[in-house]
Amino acid sequence: MTDRKGAFLHRDRSWHPPGLTPGYKTSVARSPQKALISMNTTLSEQTGPVFGHGVLGDLDNDLILNYAASGEMAIGQRIIVHGRVLDQNGKGVPGVLLEFWQANAGGRYRHKKEGYLAPLDPNFGGCGRTVTDENGGYSFRTIKPGAYPWPNRTNDWRPAHIHFSLFGSGFAQRLITQMYFEGDPMIWKCPIVETIPSHDAIEQLIALLDMDNAVPMDARAYKFDIVLRGRRSTLFENRKEGN
Repeated sequence: MTDRKGAFLHRDRSWHPPGLTPGYKTSVARSPQKALISMNTTLSEQTGPVFGHGVLGDLDNDLILNYAASGEMAIGQRIIVHGRVLDQNGKGVPGVLLEFWQANAGGRYRHKKEGYLAPLDPNFGGCGRTVTDENGGYSFRTIKPGAYPWPNRTNDWRPAHIHFSLFGSGFAQRLITQMYFEGDPMIWKCPIVETIPSHDAIEQLIALLDMDNAVPMDARAYKFDIVLRGRRSTLFENRKEGN
């Protein structure tokens, strides 16, 4: 992801998992068979589309309410997720469109091919979006997602997590990552997390409990900053060659 005048900047690839990690079995079929190459982006990829504040709805950043029937709310532990999107110098990046999606409190996604038979919450859709402010700040309300099993090894479970997608000023500038929760012991048992060679890189994916920004008698808060580029950028699943 770039500013409007800069080039794509490379990050420290030693933080990233290798393409082939047999403990995460889908990597066996998906890992590259040949050396990676970098391709230059086109002008149209770097300049459009542009996302504006007007495309957002009033409840887009409130997953507790944005799918609920009138007078109803999503079921689960209510939380606020907030933070800043930063460049490599710690400066906030304004105007970044963030999309986020997650499982419900029982660990189930609202997806027709979902294989986990935990109950669906009829008032929880599991997705939302927001745009960073002039200081790179963002915030949204949701419920804490549940862990869920997945068909990797005999008894593998994904820890509670929220997926993030970030869009820059151009079509090619999309970054995807995941956020975990402080204190969850299942983070360190997850085969996907285990593919990441750097403990520091994993720690940057863990949101810290932030009771100073909690709402008394309503919601806890978690703080999750996202660093777009530089040697210690947040680990992004889809941009191992640089961002």
